[in-house]
Amino acid sequence: MKIIYTLFFVLCIANSVSAQDRFLTKSGKITFFSSSPVEDIKAENNQVLSIVDYSNGDMAISILMKSFQFDKALMQEHFNENYVESDKFPKATFKGKIQDFENSKNTEKVTILGAITIHGVSKEITIEANSKNTKDIIALTGVFFIKLADFDIAIPAVVAKNIAEEIKVSFEFNHKPYKK
Repeated sequence: MKIIYTLFFVLCIANSVSAQDRFLTKSGKITFFSSSPVEDIKAENNQVLSIVDYSNGDMAISILMKSFQFDKALMQEHFNENYVESDKFPKATFKGKIQDFENSKNTEKVTILGAITIHGVSKEITIEANSKNTKDIIALTGVFFIKLADFDIAIPAVVAKNIAEEIKVSFEFNHKPYKK
């Protein structure tokens, strides 16, 4: 019986320690911007889930596509129905690692390597980010670019001049310690 109690105690402690190593935000911000000669298109999503494992720099992000807000309702409708097909592909995800995370805890610039999945297509990506790490926060901000064609997002010829082939993506995450 002592062995069972000891095992239970060790498992509880191990679970507690691993939970303290995770930093989370449910209100991360992702903005994308398309600039073309005809018009600029901007959308923002403030409901992005992101988690970082403080022990090793592993990172995961989940983005609900229907949470992107546009200035024009028609743009939002076209984005969800025609381009990213949100009913068929409701989420975009990222799974990766902050490189050399142990040594990056005191630096302002980090490199994040991983795979981003949009519209059911995954692609390896390298992102340079600004970082602020303390025991109370892991803040990451940055900008990267994606090509719509890389994710099988077809743009009809009729509006091809309205949407840039390469989209600027900005992000801002303020991860705080995850407590169960």
